[in-house]
Amino acid sequence: MEKLFKLKQNNTTVSTEVLAGLTTFFAMAYILFINPAMLSQTGIPYGAVFLATIFASATGTLVMALFANVPYAQAPGMGLNAFFTYTVCFGLGFTWQQALAMVFLCGVINVIITVTKIRKSIIKAIPTSLQHAIGGGIGIFVAYIGIKNAGFLSFTANPDTYVVLDGGSAVADSSIVPALSTFNTLPILLSLISLILMVILVIKKVPGAIFISIILSTIIGIFMKVVDVSQIGIASNIGTSFSELGTTFGAAFGSEGLLSLFADASKIPLVLMTIFAFSLSDTFDTIGTFIGTGRRSGIFSEKDQAEMESSSGFKSKMDRALFADSIATSIGAIFGTSNTTTYVESAAGIGAGGRTGLTSLVTAVMFLLSIILAPIVGIVPSQATAPALILVGVMMLSSFANIKWDELEEAIPAFFAGIFMALCYSISYGIAAGFIFYCIVKCLRGEAKSIHPILWVSTALFILNFIILAFI
Repeated sequence: MEKLFKLKQNNTTVSTEVLAGLTTFFAMAYILFINPAMLSQTGIPYGAVFLATIFASATGTLVMALFANVPYAQAPGMGLNAFFTYTVCFGLGFTWQQALAMVFLCGVINVIITVTKIRKSIIKAIPTSLQHAIGGGIGIFVAYIGIKNAGFLSFTANPDTYVVLDGGSAVADSSIVPALSTFNTLPILLSLISLILMVILVIKKVPGAIFISIILSTIIGIFMKVVDVSQIGIASNIGTSFSELGTTFGAAFGSEGLLSLFADASKIPLVLMTIFAFSLSDTFDTIGTFIGTGRRSGIFSEKDQAEMESSSGFKSKMDRALFADSIATSIGAIFGTSNTTTYVESAAGIGAGGRTGLTSLVTAVMFLLSIILAPIVGIVPSQATAPALILVGVMMLSSFANIKWDELEEAIPAFFAGIFMALCYSISYGIAAGFIFYCIVKCLRGEAKSIHPILWVSTALFILNFIILAFI
């Protein structure tokens, strides 16, 4: 273990890494059930997507563990699977086989821009102030996910909240707005108990505090009858799922997939624009996750970044992590699922002390065990895992301390990068807002020449992406 993962060098232990890996897994295990439910709407067999999700997640996470030696886990991305289902298949009329083919090509593009160091160059071009803003922004984003999953927010039409002027008179606007939930239901009360329990254990510096809290909260949930233990048992339809996997494995390359994707010349521009939208979001989600969590935890230290800038090949951790992430999307498409990407929920395991690939190895093993243990994994409620995301978000907000908020030149791009991640529920959109306002501020100050060319290109691509999304 020591030789493979360099535990002492990273100031960690086997027990810490194992607990961190379990914490990461339970924080993101929801994807095992949500991804099949979403993608099966396109016609892909549910059981096939369930297994494809497991194999894509386990494979990508294993590469992250054994090749990159960093504590990040991968799985089909939320948001990207919604884009796959509702925009590409339902909105644009592509078959699920063609959509998988586009996801595969997106993965190939990711590999190319990683091997050719384009991804690395993008990271190097991001100003330090924006890197800190991305770190703090991901803290807000992760905490918001936790607060939402915990049920602390309700989203209802509230005509008394906003008032607009119409010809001088006040008119109620029944927009859907977030509000504090009423703490009168058992699930919300369990979330509150879980959060308080986790805060106590973390403040008291109990080893494995986050994971212990998740387990204790699940047990409490059983007694509160929030957790349904009647579903515990070995799944009886594993054979059926494997049979269904045969219909999706390699479907991206078949006559209904890649071979038909470019058959209609009139649709080629639309195909290319869709692949571009897939790739841009996938690329910057990963970059944001690495920058945000890596800087705060020291996983990608200044020494590693310096090594990344001066080295060729895959010598630095960041190089290897980017490559591991880049190949995961194509692997997922081969199995039969949407874009596989590095999960921001990895921050939960990092917050629990995970610093090496051993964390990822444990997470990958748990994904594989889920083939037969899915009913047991499924009983861990979101109310038990959501507080972990809230506390990790609190920890990551310290990145904002490194931003000069009294200097608007630095504060404005940082604000939009950080806040838009949560408000738009997207890491890549937050980065886009930060890039755009950074360029605007620099131009207004007559410092356009100081903007890195790659930042100009990235900003232009984001603007192009927004234009494309407006029309497709």
